[in-house]
Amino acid sequence: MAESTAFLFPGQGAQAVGMGAAAYAGSPAARAVFDEADDVLGIPLARLVLEGPAEELVRSHNAQPAILCVSIALLRAMAERLGDAAPRPAFAAGHSLGEYTALVAAGSIDLATALRLVRRRGELMQAACEATPSGMSALLGLALDPALEACEGTGAQVANVNSKEQIVIGGPTAALERAIERAIAAGARRAIPLEVAGAFHTEVMRPAQGAMDEALAEVDFAPPEIPVVANTTGRPMTSADEVRRELSQQLCGCVYWAQSVEYMAGAGAVRFVEFGPGGVLTGLVRRIAGNATAVAVTDLDALSALT
Repeated sequence: MAESTAFLFPGQGAQAVGMGAAAYAGSPAARAVFDEADDVLGIPLARLVLEGPAEELVRSHNAQPAILCVSIALLRAMAERLGDAAPRPAFAAGHSLGEYTALVAAGSIDLATALRLVRRRGELMQAACEATPSGMSALLGLALDPALEACEGTGAQVANVNSKEQIVIGGPTAALERAIERAIAAGARRAIPLEVAGAFHTEVMRPAQGAMDEALAEVDFAPPEIPVVANTTGRPMTSADEVRRELSQQLCGCVYWAQSVEYMAGAGAVRFVEFGPGGVLTGLVRRIAGNATAVAVTDLDALSALT
């Protein structure tokens, strides 16, 4: 089994005012991504990313295209700086929103299409959150099966399996509180509330499903040029139909991140490179696949670690 590299892309929550500033200032290829985003969306996204205000950047319809933009800007800065010395991925994967970024990296959709889709996705998710007060909480020290049992019958759901001992649950506010109580009773060390607009990857997002499916139906997806490992299955997508189905299902479906990383590691990935703000996925890789090398490319200086 050949040793290989996987490219990873973060999701919502990684945003921060000033992310990508060094790439914007120091890489023409990166700056072109910001310029395209401004043109495609008809908003000053680059200014919002670089200058804020934070309370506007954090809103889903802004945060999602912003993170996608910064991640692709860093990816293109790498290609510009390293040329033939740049690593070539055998797999790509992204956490939630990051799945769209991974599909851009894999040639399944172009940047402009992805930006429009995630802008719409963010609008629909924000509206769903406002319709149903809800939240998410990270359970530490509780495995998947007990977490599922804690949610059963409450109206809350497991939303992200980030590692074997970090399970995120979400749901309407009262349902989430009941599930947290049961999780603590079942042995969870802590339940950490997440600063999100609402319960992503749960039935709270169901009102957004129809309109998102309509937006996806208008896109001509290409088969990914490299396998993109799907959030909801932890297995690679290789056809356009699989891509469209996955992007629909992941809106309300659980993100099986630990299983995705385990699949790539089992298929020969020994190096994981995360492009984008935050570096959260790099930390998770170190917990999930401890023997692998994990590198977070959050700015231009980090590119030196890839040569």
